Amino acid sequence: MTALDLTADVVTLTRALVDLPSESGREAELADAVHTALRALPHLAVDRVGNSVVARTHLGRGERALIAGHLDTVPAAGNLPSRLADGRVHGLGACDMKGGVAVALRLAATVSAPARDLTYVFYECEEVEGDRNGLARIGAERPELLADASLAILMEPSDAGVEAGCQGILTAEIVVEGARAHTARAWQGVNAAHKAGRVLQRLDAHRPERVRVDGLEYREGLGAVAVRAGVAGNVVPDECVVTVNCRFAPSRSPQEAEAYVRSLFPEYEVRVTEAVGGAPPHLDRVGDLVAALGAEPRPKLGWTDVARFAALGVPALNYGPGDPSLAHTAGEYVPVEHLERCESRLRAWLS
Repeated sequence: MTALDLTADVVTLTRALVDLPSESGREAELADAVHTALRALPHLAVDRVGNSVVARTHLGRGERALIAGHLDTVPAAGNLPSRLADGRVHGLGACDMKGGVAVALRLAATVSAPARDLTYVFYECEEVEGDRNGLARIGAERPELLADASLAILMEPSDAGVEAGCQGILTAEIVVEGARAHTARAWQGVNAAHKAGRVLQRLDAHRPERVRVDGLEYREGLGAVAVRAGVAGNVVPDECVVTVNCRFAPSRSPQEAEAYVRSLFPEYEVRVTEAVGGAPPHLDRVGDLVAALGAEPRPKLGWTDVARFAALGVPALNYGPGDPSLAHTAGEYVPVEHLERCESRLRAWLS
């Protein structure tokens, strides 16, 4: 089994993590290495749930903070092994989010007497469907491991700044009906794919709202992500399904987002296939942490697991090294300066 040296500098540790492949569903080797390394630290109580690892201090402090990061990556794109060049660590997951995991592991190993009790969560299957999410599994099977936290930090890439809250997600299918016919006698049918043009035109003309929450502007989004029609090359389609993705501000509930989408397409059947709420910024509850990190908060335009913490009543924010726009790209990298800044500022706050 590959061993991790948690006393190594954060750049060396990031490269070691990148060089342990851990595509979603294949995190066992990395989880084994993290589990073994953390169990060697006497100030931590360590638990394993599947291929997720939770480490906790029990120092009797008056407050508990939680620091979390996912172990998995998207599939490789010719970007292994890691390399260090131009002040950047390049490689699969360097940005999303093994750089953030390296920072958290360094803190877990080297801050043995923090000013507040700490829970570290390193979890599997974040990059895939939600029912496989390791954080959700811990919450379902071992909720006591996530209990008592007054705030949470998710080490998602945020340009080493604070991205507060997150948007909600709604995915729906807009169903356009027609009538089948042989394509040799197409006039005898009604082509649902052609009729779907009205749905696409409506989406193209739609102007999403900008919603301010706690002084932060969340830009909503609504657009087609797939169009499906036809059963054979010689049959006029009797149904066309336009799949739309809606990103909504955390001030809306999933039910309100669903009502909003339905109101835009009142004459069509709308099948909601996913609806997940976002997370409010909670700047009134995490303001001291934001100030300590020395970063002007920005809205998180996207969904992250801060929403899971919000559902538990735990205010959370995104704070990690790396440019989020590089996540999932073949040219993914994390700047060394980001790694060092995140580690030093979190260390100062914890100490």
